[in-house]
Amino acid sequence: MLWHKERNGVRCDLCSRRCFIPKDKTGFCNVRLNKDNILYALNYGKIVSINIDPVEKKPLFHFYPGSKALSISSNGCNFKCPFCCNPDISQEFSKIEGKEYTPEDIVELAEKNNCKVISYTYTEPTIFFEFAYRTAKLAHRSNILNSFVTNGYMTEEAIKKIFKYLDVATVDFKASADPEFYKKFLAVPNVKQIFNNLKQMKKQRIFLEITNLIIPQIGDDVEKCRKLAEWINTELQSDIPFHIIQFFPSHNMLQLPPTPVSTLEKCMDVSRAAGLRYVYIGNVPGHEAENTYCHNCREPLILREGIRVKKINLSKDRCPNCGVKTNVLID
Repeated sequence: MLWHKERNGVRCDLCSRRCFIPKDKTGFCNVRLNKDNILYALNYGKIVSINIDPVEKKPLFHFYPGSKALSISSNGCNFKCPFCCNPDISQEFSKIEGKEYTPEDIVELAEKNNCKVISYTYTEPTIFFEFAYRTAKLAHRSNILNSFVTNGYMTEEAIKKIFKYLDVATVDFKASADPEFYKKFLAVPNVKQIFNNLKQMKKQRIFLEITNLIIPQIGDDVEKCRKLAEWINTELQSDIPFHIIQFFPSHNMLQLPPTPVSTLEKCMDVSRAAGLRYVYIGNVPGHEAENTYCHNCREPLILREGIRVKKINLSKDRCPNCGVKTNVLID
């Protein structure tokens, strides 16, 4: 899906890199091959990871809290994060592997395990778009919802193709979307398209949650976090859940320490001051900021322990104390 022929090759229209791919070559993601000037997805149906997770792990805190998600992924990514948590399946695979599944297999697994959601995650779901699209379309026929956990660096064409079947997206930012950080560390030339895509997702009524990975020493500018929060408030809406995520050393960034909790709390404070109603701290189990509170009266609405829901205190989608409406979707 989403490519066209050009002189001496093809142009991929799936992610915002829009790779020009000569014959017998692959794009940046290493899984889309030009064979005789036809673009093939080499990872179609090859699932390298499949698990049943709480939706909170995505993280989704306002989208049917306490429900289960069948999480799947295939090889490939359009970023080169040096701190990637899954580099062996996203960046450093020597050959494209995975157990063969059909979309029907995935939907059947979700049904058997009472999963409300199928989540396309762990690697970048844009890169296994064709399989995600066909699975998502089939899932809707069985009243199963679909979730992307994504870096947001797809094309507008991709969003317009899948939006009818994509119910929710967690869009992951790193270092508060600092353009220089993205160029230097992620090999991403321009972050503008990610912001455009968030607007497009909102326009297409895809439920959104946003994360921001705070990386100590190289990506922990509190002022930049404030600016990102202001943009979300003014260009999207104030009640989009915003997750401030603690960094842990991984992959090629083992030399950096975990993000100090005090830094995360400063980012949380400026994000709330920027107008965001629901700001969370992630990867710090036991912190009070992993709970949901009423933005009007601060009544505890959802109590969590890590990614587990302990208690839901809502009257449908309203605060039981003051009656204000929340944006939490519940059964």
